[in-house]
Amino acid sequence: MHLRDALLASLANLPGSREFHLHVLVSSPRKHSNLTYLQDILILLSEQASPDARRLFVSAIEASVYHIPSTSSAIVYVSKVDSTGQAAAPSPTSTLVRAFLSYYANPSTRPLSVDHLWVHLFARAQSQYLFPNSAEFSGKRPLTDVKLCAWWKRQLTSVAEELPNAETLSTRLYYMLPSLGELEASHLLGHASCTSASSVTWVYGHPYSQVDVPLPGVSNRHTGSAPHIGQIIPWFDDDPKARFIDEIAYTTEADGVKSPERKRPRITDGLRVVEEEAQDKVVDKKNAHSQKEEQATKALRKVSVSEFWERMSFRQECIAGAITGFFVMAVSSGSPQAMARSEATPLAPQPGQVAPQLIKRVLTFLMTGHEFPTAERAAWSTKVLEESIRGLCDGLRTVSVANVGVHVAGSDRSTPEPSLTCATPQTPPPRLTYNAFVYGSLAVNNPGLPCKTPAESEDDGKPKVTVLAAELLSRGAHPALNGKAHYTAVNCVCRFGQVLWGV
Repeated sequence: MHLRDALLASLANLPGSREFHLHVLVSSPRKHSNLTYLQDILILLSEQASPDARRLFVSAIEASVYHIPSTSSAIVYVSKVDSTGQAAAPSPTSTLVRAFLSYYANPSTRPLSVDHLWVHLFARAQSQYLFPNSAEFSGKRPLTDVKLCAWWKRQLTSVAEELPNAETLSTRLYYMLPSLGELEASHLLGHASCTSASSVTWVYGHPYSQVDVPLPGVSNRHTGSAPHIGQIIPWFDDDPKARFIDEIAYTTEADGVKSPERKRPRITDGLRVVEEEAQDKVVDKKNAHSQKEEQATKALRKVSVSEFWERMSFRQECIAGAITGFFVMAVSSGSPQAMARSEATPLAPQPGQVAPQLIKRVLTFLMTGHEFPTAERAAWSTKVLEESIRGLCDGLRTVSVANVGVHVAGSDRSTPEPSLTCATPQTPPPRLTYNAFVYGSLAVNNPGLPCKTPAESEDDGKPKVTVLAAELLSRGAHPALNGKAHYTAVNCVCRFGQVLWGV
């Protein structure tokens, strides 16, 4: 089952009558580092109240998938989740997010042949992320910082509960609210979640000291020096951990001052001197790069994982007045034989994948050329964007790439490298790609939500506060007041947690 079909199937049971239109853009894998391959994912969901009504974008997810074959691991990093607030109740955002995470967490639907799957996200409350000016829409009610962290904890809990209960499948969940202790964080999220008890166990802290699930960036085959925090802790684009790791690695002052190397004197003129100077420049650049990397590695080795997270609690992004949260879920198959292995190499293109530049172009078009403050503008933006995505997908060309294995000395593994010598098409025609993998629609006609009682309608979601009103005591009628009751003031004094009433 493809990702688009899994997401549409999850929306089929939502209450109410409406039609969903889904666009799922998954990029072809590309080499991100020496041992990592990266895919970009963009999911856009629009809603239509009736066949004659306008389509409106209601939800969006931006994510990245990192594949590390050396450790048989993959990381799903959820970068942004946003809604316009213009969907019918209940909003499909929660269902869409859970279905997306379950698709990769469940070994039976996971499109990657890996034994260990990690989900990483950083929860930071903002009024809008992917839909510009959607915060101006009166129907959009962004979650507060505490409620957003509690919302993400509920979503991951639901995903973990829905995984198959296999003996070889183990799940670990971790969360951390920087600058808060375990008791305070548990108290805040416990009151904000308001859900029944769950069988899923959460660990407050980071997962980089456990040994149950292998870390994605640390291979057991590598021996010698211990890994540093840049290898132990995954870091991503637009991630506060990445900015802190870069700061540790590249802002540490080097010991001493090194004099510039002495230049080689020019003996003769001509082509030979020019070639030698060019070679010297290349060597100097390589030496400078290696020295810079060596200094960065030394700086990262000086900071332990515990010290990193302790210092992370004092970063501006974590103490700027709002509560933020780091959430991690690890799903391990335990045994490599638990999953059927595919012979496809990590760089092999799969049907339905698009170029990374196409996703970047759609994101740029969404963030800079459109806005969603009203239903009218949202309808126009939705129409233009959906037509643009279809036009871009219709302009795709078939990918002619064949993969060959390059043997690595001293290893039985082969590194896949693209070869352009073979013209074998690997993707279906453009129109088939759009209709079969990118776009899909689903009409639902289910019973609506039950009507709320008057008491529930008046509930604004805020905790109720019971106000004790002081009862006025009658002292009897006074002759000067023509028979009217005479009341005395009631004084309330709070002392050491006790309430003392006096009249």
